[in-house]
Amino acid sequence: MWLSRGLVLLALVQTGFGLQNWNIRRESVLLQDIVTYDEHSLLVHGQRIFIFGGEFHPFRLPVPDLWLDIFQKIKAMGYNTVSFYVDWALIEGEPGVYRADGIFALEPFFEAATTAGVYLIARPGPYINAEASGGGYPGWLQRVPGLLRTKATTYVEATALYVKTVGEAIAKAQITNGGPVILFQPENEYYNANLNAGTCDNYTSYDRPYNDCDADYMQGLLDMYRAAGIVLPFIDNDSSAPPKGGIFAPEWRIDNSSKGDVDIWGHDSYPLGFDCSNPTVWPDGYLYTIGYERQQILSPSRFEAITEFQGGTFDQWGGTGYKKCIQMYNEEFERVFMKNNFASAPGLINVYMTFGGTSWGNMAWSQAYSSYDYASAIAEDRTLTREKYSELKLEANFLRVTPAYSNSSVHNLTTELYTNNAAVAVTPLIGNGTSTNLHIMRHSNYSETSSLTYKFIANTTKGYFTVPQLGGNLTLSGRDSKWHVTNYQFGSHNLIYSTAEIFTWKEYESMTVLIVYGGPRETHEIAISTHLTSNQLEGPKIGTASGNGSLILNWETSTTRRVIQVGDIFVYILDRNSAYNLWVVDFESPGLWGNYSANVGNTTSVIIDAGYLIRNAVVNRGGLHIEGDLNSTVPLNIIGAPESAQSLFFNGAELAYSSNPVTNEWSTILEYETPGIEIPDLDTLGWKFIDNLPELQPDYDDSLWTPADHTITNNTRRPLLTPTCLFASDYGYNSGGVLIYRGGMAYGSSVWLNSTYLGSTVDSPSYTQLNNTYNFTTSPGKSYVFTILVVNMGFEENPDPGADQMKEPRGILDYEFPGRNKDAITWKLTGNFGGEQYPDKDRGPMNEGGLFVERQGFTQPFPPSEDWEVSAPTIGIGEAGAGFWTAGFELNLPYGYDIPLSFDIEPSVTNGTLDVFRAWIWVNGYQYGRNFELPWDELDFGRDMGTAGKRGETCELHAHSWSSSSHEPEDPRNGAYAKLYTSVRVILRSDNLYTVARDEKEDLR
Repeated sequence: MWLSRGLVLLALVQTGFGLQNWNIRRESVLLQDIVTYDEHSLLVHGQRIFIFGGEFHPFRLPVPDLWLDIFQKIKAMGYNTVSFYVDWALIEGEPGVYRADGIFALEPFFEAATTAGVYLIARPGPYINAEASGGGYPGWLQRVPGLLRTKATTYVEATALYVKTVGEAIAKAQITNGGPVILFQPENEYYNANLNAGTCDNYTSYDRPYNDCDADYMQGLLDMYRAAGIVLPFIDNDSSAPPKGGIFAPEWRIDNSSKGDVDIWGHDSYPLGFDCSNPTVWPDGYLYTIGYERQQILSPSRFEAITEFQGGTFDQWGGTGYKKCIQMYNEEFERVFMKNNFASAPGLINVYMTFGGTSWGNMAWSQAYSSYDYASAIAEDRTLTREKYSELKLEANFLRVTPAYSNSSVHNLTTELYTNNAAVAVTPLIGNGTSTNLHIMRHSNYSETSSLTYKFIANTTKGYFTVPQLGGNLTLSGRDSKWHVTNYQFGSHNLIYSTAEIFTWKEYESMTVLIVYGGPRETHEIAISTHLTSNQLEGPKIGTASGNGSLILNWETSTTRRVIQVGDIFVYILDRNSAYNLWVVDFESPGLWGNYSANVGNTTSVIIDAGYLIRNAVVNRGGLHIEGDLNSTVPLNIIGAPESAQSLFFNGAELAYSSNPVTNEWSTILEYETPGIEIPDLDTLGWKFIDNLPELQPDYDDSLWTPADHTITNNTRRPLLTPTCLFASDYGYNSGGVLIYRGGMAYGSSVWLNSTYLGSTVDSPSYTQLNNTYNFTTSPGKSYVFTILVVNMGFEENPDPGADQMKEPRGILDYEFPGRNKDAITWKLTGNFGGEQYPDKDRGPMNEGGLFVERQGFTQPFPPSEDWEVSAPTIGIGEAGAGFWTAGFELNLPYGYDIPLSFDIEPSVTNGTLDVFRAWIWVNGYQYGRNFELPWDELDFGRDMGTAGKRGETCELHAHSWSSSSHEPEDPRNGAYAKLYTSVRVILRSDNLYTVARDEKEDLR
């Protein structure tokens, strides 16, 4: 077997990529037998399973009570898995102290996944990238002298506590211990090399030397996680652009070494990149079509794993905004690019992101702002308003009932064999051990926006047919891709061919249901292997023909559904938009599977047509109990109701229903009542104001500030150009927001001499540093104090091993005063209160910055504002400086409704030009939004503020700004988003409050 595979591979390599030297390593030793794998797929409990999942980071939704909501929405898509990162910077903000409780605890995340029945892929790093500050690295790593992401002793020692402790936590949640975790990814994207550091060597294709990256480091990390109790297969995420890659693939070796190898090689794929400025443009050559060939070279005895596939993109400071990104990565992108993934028959696809959430506090990296919506299938406010969610649901449900996909053999793309139109490209997946063949159809020019017609040449067990046989043509409408199947097995029946796409099929006690769909006004045709004739039960008339042991159905898609009976087969024919409203809900399985997704042979399901969302279904005491969400009054139709059920409940309320005597379909109406929602008018709140820059006052006491007296630094990223180090992390100030000095993608600063404003940087998002010159006069014999505000936008990511980009310092790099020595200036600095010994353990180390009100704790709920000035943010401060406003209000929202909230910021206009400004929004102590020095037409802050407080309780809203002009632009407006009836009430938390005893001097640190 090995020899034959080797011969096939060598032939493929020689013809496709040039002859290579290669060596197959022995199979890795399995430490357990529950999760195994082969060249086709993962196997769980011996069952072959196609892993189709999405990325969801618990730290970007700081309300554990809402994690189940996301898991249920992902499960409802037909996905079976969630991949997640752990952000080390949030867990070990204080060196040597691991804190993973409250909103940072992993156990509630694991429990929610188990309740929903979703498997997990754990990806704890220690480096994660993730558009997180430092790529997930805590800021104190800037003081570690060793090169990051290498085997340098000081770096490895710095990771030891985190790796051990997070590894142990995840080990307890492995499937071997009854938990949801089935795969484990150590490190992330460990491939881009810093050549100057000597940890990696350059390579341009597969013929690369062994020492490309630090295999000793990778092997050491694997060993550390194994020592922590991880027994599951290690998976990889290779970010190398094809044809590069495979450094730690378990079979791709030229030196017989397996050092650093993972068990399953995986890679990421972001075909359209991250620029949304031209959302309708799909450039030539961006469709990745060599996945199967690449896999056969790098790891032929394992399945292809797309560990990250593009689910959208992040937006940057000065970017286009998410509206354009949502337009770019829409349902058409999913039809063409996702089905192109399927064309290489991967065994695992993880969509990054499926729910993005919010980079609240200061957790975002320097190029990104608070929203991490990512244009993903589930919006940042948790609503299901994007068509791509529904499109992915159609695709996922088809693969759930198509086990032949995982065993199929990938054949070459062709424009000749399967259609009569060379403008149609077809990739066939031919049955391997089954007769089922799958064909993925698309435009030869994948970015084509016009429509074309064609006929499908179907190779079936009954011969070749040119389809449609009963008239008409098939259509590819604009940017589209379709499945056509032949010899498709559904239950005990066989589809000879189908040009309509299959949503799902189910076998019930007395019938088999097949649901197919097509795009608007398309002609489709299916042929069923049977000697029976059809009986049309519903909908516009279709064309039929029978003979030679087959029945042909032909139709043009209609918005009115059709139901066709063929013996015990009931064919539901829908248009695509109607199929969007269908949900396939599995009942809990006995034994090993429980709530988790099993293959179609081990699953009992019900098909529900009910609009917005169906979460769950269970039969209890003769009643079918359904849980779901509504946003309008809709019909409820249930296909395949269990025979053991006689009554119907929706969200706990019993409903009367009618039952179709032929199809046994249950029908009723779900009533939606529009709630009355009272949202406070922010303009009318009792706003209080305090100066946020008292440091400008001549009597300000900075005696307890941190002296900037270090004459050396371990940070080797930049040379030390000043007599004493002014890098903030050297003094333990790592959190974003503002640093204050007395004596970075987007960057900014403002400078005062005593209380005189000298100026500010007016910067571009692309600047990590700026040089500014300020002119001023002084008098001999007088003392002067410079007060400098420097914004820390978060640390750089560290994508290149050994390059130490994350160590790019934050603070003052250099200064010069003509006629004076540098050492004539004595510096002090301050940042977030307590630095690395932060007091707010509930919200963690990255929530606060260094402005006065943050150090005082005034951004926490209920600041002592009784004696503060009455003033609103809309008035501003009228001069350069910093102000802070606070107000309380009650949320009188109706129970039973999920009502995400957000704040819009509308900047003001001066002389026809949008003002630049910096603003922070706080809700009950959580920093939910920030904007820095960029003119934007409108900003959404704090979308889906699950921390906003319980209904009927007082909520605290804070806004503080840093103005570099005399015109203040803030004008917060409060808005309500989707109004949804739900069986799961949103729990708006207000119990994570903290108080710290701070005396009048200590609070000035």
